[in-house]
Amino acid sequence: MVEVGFDVGGVPFNPDGWGPPDCAAATTTTSNLSLNVPFAPFSRSEKLGRIADWTRTFNNPARSRNPSDAVFDFSNDSSFPDDDSSFRLVDGKPPPTRPKFGPKWRFQQQRQLPHRRDEEVEAKKREAEKERARRDRHYNMNNRSNANMPRREAAVFKSSVDIQPEWNMLDQIPFSTFSKLSFTVPEPEDLIFCGALESYDRTMDRITPKNERRLERFKNRSFPKVTTSDDPVIRRLAKEDKATVFATDTILSTLMCAPRSVYSWDIVVQRVGNKLFFDKRECSQLDLVSVHETSQEPLPEAKEDINSAHALSIEAACINQNFSQQVLVRDGNKVNFDEPNPFANEGEDVASVAYRYRRWKLDKEVSLVARCEVQSVMEVNNQRSFLTLNALNEFDPKYSGVDWRQKLETQRGAVLANELKNNANKLAKWTAQALLAGADMMKLGYVSRVHPRDHFNHAILAVNGYKPKEFSAQINLNQASMWGIVKSIVDLCLKLKEGTYVLVKDPSKPQVRIYEVPSDAFENDYAEEPLPEAEQAQAPTEDGQGAEPNVAATDVEEKEVEAQA
Repeated sequence: MVEVGFDVGGVPFNPDGWGPPDCAAATTTTSNLSLNVPFAPFSRSEKLGRIADWTRTFNNPARSRNPSDAVFDFSNDSSFPDDDSSFRLVDGKPPPTRPKFGPKWRFQQQRQLPHRRDEEVEAKKREAEKERARRDRHYNMNNRSNANMPRREAAVFKSSVDIQPEWNMLDQIPFSTFSKLSFTVPEPEDLIFCGALESYDRTMDRITPKNERRLERFKNRSFPKVTTSDDPVIRRLAKEDKATVFATDTILSTLMCAPRSVYSWDIVVQRVGNKLFFDKRECSQLDLVSVHETSQEPLPEAKEDINSAHALSIEAACINQNFSQQVLVRDGNKVNFDEPNPFANEGEDVASVAYRYRRWKLDKEVSLVARCEVQSVMEVNNQRSFLTLNALNEFDPKYSGVDWRQKLETQRGAVLANELKNNANKLAKWTAQALLAGADMMKLGYVSRVHPRDHFNHAILAVNGYKPKEFSAQINLNQASMWGIVKSIVDLCLKLKEGTYVLVKDPSKPQVRIYEVPSDAFENDYAEEPLPEAEQAQAPTEDGQGAEPNVAATDVEEKEVEAQA
């Protein structure tokens, strides 16, 4: 095989210095060196890029070229020109001008960029917040009595019971500890079923704000509110040693939903032997229904105002009693249970209610018996279903922020969400009572005043039904946490010696205090004063003119009048 070589020719050697020798000398040295090879002298200070890059092409003439990527053309045999006019190493185009926003840019709407418009909106919001804060500071300076409570949380509420100096405070439990508790109870056992129930009127579900129905008053029916230790059935069960702890569903729901409460409340605890009785005081706040408790908007503090917290609680209690009887089928037929109503006198017309005495096992030695209430019954698929009946009430759309007559038919979910925000504790207690009673359905009515300044005449705008377990999940009410609170309080009270104690929710702090009180501490308790008669006579009608209202004293109002007498 013949090897083919490549003759590179002669390379001249310059013994006198660096670089090629003189052209004449080189010509004499070798005849193979071409005289037409261009050569450009340079120094080390020159900024040189690539001499030649045969791999890159610039097909896009609009693309900007990097000076370091410049390609020198060696296609011809001519030497480099002496001047630099044929190429540039630096981009000579001026840089793009940045937009300038001076003081006048706000008024040059046609030149604004989109993100600058957003900044203007944010700036306006900040200015509005500063102005609102300035007005609040000015208002607080002018009104020194309200300077320290511009918001609802800072308002000072009155305690539900007067703390006497001789009472001995044993412990105080913050609500933050309740959130960590959890306890699971087995299914309850029904011991006794008392009372009689009327059927639910299904036509009430078709009520809308356009065909509202006036709320009637049931003057001749009684609504007994008997505490635990005065219940003859509970006394009998205690003698038979059926349980260790005794209470009612109203008291248990108050304890279970204590972390959601804002207003003060109190529960009397009596330790008799090895047994515990959770009671309420005569004419206690537990007999009333709170309104706007968890709202951020403050209510009038004047007691004689019809929109004060106390007046609204009495009004809501009356509405719930009347609503629970109006939604029933009044044909005289009732569903009777094992025993008659234990609180009804002979010949007395008692409201439709049934009492379920149920027992829960808290541990191997401690059992709890509670008196639970259901207000109606309904046949569903040839099966008997128990119902609880409660009513939400609207007193003034300015406070709630939602007008029921306008929003209830088209945005009922928004109305319920607003009520969950303003009355979280009340709705949680109603749900807990339905779960304790084992009700299959809880009916919620929407009752509003005929006129915002008339707190005696009301109208039913709608009625909705919910399953208690599903509704409890919707409002984030955990049964394990509820029973954990009850179990912790029961264990704490079982460690006390025999005597009388009271659990008081602090009016200004999220905590519960336990006081040891004398046995006769609550014998002379009376209800607060009812609304004045002059205000009853001046209740306005829809047209705003004064008229004689349709007033009928309910059980709550009669009890307060008797207590004052």
